[in-house]
Amino acid sequence: MSGPQKANDLLGQIPKTKGLPPVHLWNPDFCGDIDMRIARDGTWYYLGTPIGRKPMVKLFSTIIRRDGDDYFLITPVEKVGIKVDDAPFVAIAVDVEGEGEAQVLRFTTNVDETTDAGAEHPIRVVVDPLTQEPAPYVHVRTNLEALIHRNVFYQLVELAVSREIDGQRWLGVWSGGEFFRIGLEP
Repeated sequence: MSGPQKANDLLGQIPKTKGLPPVHLWNPDFCGDIDMRIARDGTWYYLGTPIGRKPMVKLFSTIIRRDGDDYFLITPVEKVGIKVDDAPFVAIAVDVEGEGEAQVLRFTTNVDETTDAGAEHPIRVVVDPLTQEPAPYVHVRTNLEALIHRNVFYQLVELAVSREIDGQRWLGVWSGGEFFRIGLEP
């Protein structure tokens, strides 16, 4: 299932539409796994080699779907499994509009998709229990997240304000009228 032609076959099956294809509506038969992997830094690999053509990566990124813990590339006629090391996207930039509770944080991913953090696109931070290193994420679209790049996370820390929640002081950021915790206040 991992022949060099497989990726081109998938690309040829993507309908030409405006916006994102409706992968949530497609339920083709599972055709097996292909040798495609998205590394933690957002690099896409096919047959162990980085995909160097950004337009191809962007096109593949429009047909990714997560079901449970598994990731797939989906077309109307095929569903193939791929590996994702962490999250399928990386938030590489953030733009700030407004301030305080009216602030909006607009994230741009490595595939040029933008997402405004808010109730439908929350920010979450997972802390590694051993290293205590934070791993921040923003919800991008149905069941898919972007790992927030370290430099972008530092920008969020700079924007952080203190707020008491359930008797504890938290640092967090406002976006879309929501307060997102990024860590306990030291």
